[in-house]
Amino acid sequence: MARSWTRLHEHLGAAPGPLDFGMVAKAAADRLAESDDLDWKEQLPRSPREGRWNELSKDVAAMANTRGGLIVFGVRDATCELVGIDPEKVNVEQYAQWVRNHVQPYLPDLTFTVLTSADGATSVLVADVPASPMAPHLVYGTATRDKDQQAAVAPYRDRDHTAWMTEHQLERAYRDRFTRAQRAEDEAHHLLAHAQETMSAQHIEPAAYFVALARPERPLPRTAPRLTREETTAVAEAARRRGRDPMRPGPLTSLEIVIGNPRPGLRRWVLSTLLLPGAREVYAEMHHDGTVLLAANVSWNAARNLATDAIPDAGVAVSEDFIGVCCRDLTTTAWELARRLRVDSALQLTATLTAVTPSSTTPPPALILRRLHRGPRPRPPPPPDPARHRHTDAARQGRSPAGDRTGAVHRRDEPVRPRPPALNTQLPPHRNEQTPRVPGHPHLQPSHRRARRRPRPGTR
Repeated sequence: MARSWTRLHEHLGAAPGPLDFGMVAKAAADRLAESDDLDWKEQLPRSPREGRWNELSKDVAAMANTRGGLIVFGVRDATCELVGIDPEKVNVEQYAQWVRNHVQPYLPDLTFTVLTSADGATSVLVADVPASPMAPHLVYGTATRDKDQQAAVAPYRDRDHTAWMTEHQLERAYRDRFTRAQRAEDEAHHLLAHAQETMSAQHIEPAAYFVALARPERPLPRTAPRLTREETTAVAEAARRRGRDPMRPGPLTSLEIVIGNPRPGLRRWVLSTLLLPGAREVYAEMHHDGTVLLAANVSWNAARNLATDAIPDAGVAVSEDFIGVCCRDLTTTAWELARRLRVDSALQLTATLTAVTPSSTTPPPALILRRLHRGPRPRPPPPPDPARHRHTDAARQGRSPAGDRTGAVHRRDEPVRPRPPALNTQLPPHRNEQTPRVPGHPHLQPSHRRARRRPRPGTR
């Protein structure tokens, strides 16, 4: 399930959490009426009529254009009778393909879930459609009068049925989409600017900071339960364990000393090492609506390991490796917080690399990327030695530097020793001895030629 709070949760008075079969059965037994965010369907989705119009796409787009909701297949809409479905006939991939082909813009958060009773006798299919920030969504299909003409309509839920948006409703829906996008962008810029101001107040010299923000497309409402101190600590610890790399420590490693005691803020919790002497400057925020902000000084490690003559007077060296580690810690923290708060939307990631100056009148320095070597620096290769190359070429040709073809490799400072003759342990057959013929083996045929007399080992 994509969402943790639905019409069924509200009707049953259940706490936010995943939907189960018992909740659907109880709501059907209570004859919960259909509404703009609940639709009962008796049968499974059908294939597009004439290959052009799809009823499932219309219902999904109507939910997404209103405020989201549930479409439950296996409950009779007139009497709310739980009739169930055949789970063997459910094809989730096919349903998603229909919606992808007929609904624009694309709905990424749509989910289909099969819920089965404890005894396995009855099952239902639940389509969870979150409210889309990209509304209005248009459904493409065939017009009624002209079978070859493609039409695009914008459905929406009006109480317990589906209607079509008029021109002024479409205009308002588009205006709301642009307003939401502009508001989200303004809030993101405000949070990033606030973090940069906080960093500037703690520095006397210019520095380079990685500042990033992960914000849900649909943040949790302010009426949602707030994030507690213990939950904030648990999220930070889980993210640190998930992205732990002894060879590449990141900002979460620097926050380890303050993870157990986050400071409360305005609808957020703050983890900071700005006031700790000798520690890397890291600043993190976890908001109650699922937003995560992370700022880390990426110039401290580079400035300490690089030579001073390699850094220009007006520049700040930046650790390229540490920037990648910051991206890793941001994504793991955002994922853990969304999992803890049950955020049911995609995350928008914004990252920037900025120069922080102690005052607004100080010009920003140039940022210079450096990839730091771990461990001892590699030694430069020695200059080429002509004698060594001649020695190597001679060895490759199968002869020693002295000119023989023994194949042995000798050092330049030791004498060349002759190679002893090899011992011949196989004696030739006697001239009068007949070797038996082996059929099929030409190399094992008897030799009628006179064997050459070979010297004994150790004699010339």
